[in-house]
Amino acid sequence: MANQINKVKVPVREQDPLLRAKNFDEVCLGYNEEEAVNEATRCLGCKKPLCVTGCPVNINIPEFIAHVKNKDFEGAAKEIAKFSSLPAVCGRVCPQETQCEGKCVVGNMGDAISIGKLERFVADWSRENNIDLSDRLADNGKKVAVIGAGPAGLTCAGDLAKKGYDVTIFEALHSPGGVLEYGIPEFRLPKEKVVAKEVENIKKLGVKIETNVIIGKTLTIDQLFDEEGFNAVFIGSGAGLPKFMGIPGEQANGVLSANEFLTRVNLMKAYDDDYDTPVSIGKKVAVIGGGNVAMDAARTALRLGSESHIVYRRALEQLPARQEEVHHAKEEGIVFDILTNPTEILVDENGNVCGMKCVKMELGEPDESGRRSPVVIEGSDFVMEADTVIMSLGTSPNPLISSNTPGLEVNKRRCIIAEEETGKTTRDGVYAGGDAVTGAATVILAMGAGKKAAAAIDEYLSK
Repeated sequence: MANQINKVKVPVREQDPLLRAKNFDEVCLGYNEEEAVNEATRCLGCKKPLCVTGCPVNINIPEFIAHVKNKDFEGAAKEIAKFSSLPAVCGRVCPQETQCEGKCVVGNMGDAISIGKLERFVADWSRENNIDLSDRLADNGKKVAVIGAGPAGLTCAGDLAKKGYDVTIFEALHSPGGVLEYGIPEFRLPKEKVVAKEVENIKKLGVKIETNVIIGKTLTIDQLFDEEGFNAVFIGSGAGLPKFMGIPGEQANGVLSANEFLTRVNLMKAYDDDYDTPVSIGKKVAVIGGGNVAMDAARTALRLGSESHIVYRRALEQLPARQEEVHHAKEEGIVFDILTNPTEILVDENGNVCGMKCVKMELGEPDESGRRSPVVIEGSDFVMEADTVIMSLGTSPNPLISSNTPGLEVNKRRCIIAEEETGKTTRDGVYAGGDAVTGAATVILAMGAGKKAAAAIDEYLSK
């Protein structure tokens, strides 16, 4: 059987690096029908598919791929819709290499099946062909409030709506989508073509979305129960509070969190000359951090016309970002200053950033876990020029909701305490999931938490 399987995956088309570094058009162009069918034929259709166990929302991957293999793209879309409300998003931003594709049996013989690219193809085909995916049960007369229109909230809302619940999402910002809308750049996740359309699909299930509502300020959770008549509440408010290094000069003009920078560019369309909302970042930008968000910030700064650097205190092979994102960043000309740590932001007489003091690092001896931590090389101090410094060091949940909700407990990281398998919090009838519980994590893990919470809420309200 192994000899009959093509060990090399069908390559996916991409924009030329020199061209895409100067525009915000999508980098990956995806599969066409022929390419998708050819890639689908590589799938073994395992009877005990490990890929499904690697998917946080447990999509029946062999089944949808079998539909693609038979050119039944509508059937594939309807199969995925049983498990996921955001397939076009997941096909673009999920770390498939460590999840479904990481467990693919074919990957033991060569390249794993490109499950993510196939999911993206099916979702895009479904959207372009106006396939109706709005099947739901009859109304059951029970109301659920969802806080936050990000991946956790949208998933929870979609699953509950399919079960017949009257669901309303309350979103603090003026556009739904959460990190999908304001955190991930246009060149990785198009807003109108993808995010808006998938939100619209969730609305077609009957979900209502109220924007510009800040739970904990505009309304409290107590009011949602006592005055609005909701029977349960799911908190999927994310983790939007940025972390900083705590070094001198961080209060200067020109020091931004990656959250703030990407939000400005995305929600205010700062990259579009037709909008009078530019982001001035100067000629040279230093992004501190090595995760996916750092890559997004650095690649965005490059497209705005700046020389863009990733400054990371560990070795290149220790970068936590997806390999695909690092590869794309290198192709586009991002400079990687590895084993480098800032110690002070330098400020000119006008209070603006003019550079950074840094030290070089080296990897020390392995600790008990085998990990080599960076240590400072004495006498290695130097000054790096920079007009803007973007901190991409992670985020934590905003305490606004928890501090205004009696009985809702948080841990020392200000994350809401909730059961992993159900999302049940310390407040009766209140569930939570995603970054509000775990701290900053991936889109698909947030979706998985929303899915688990929806099942638990259904069980709770069915008693």
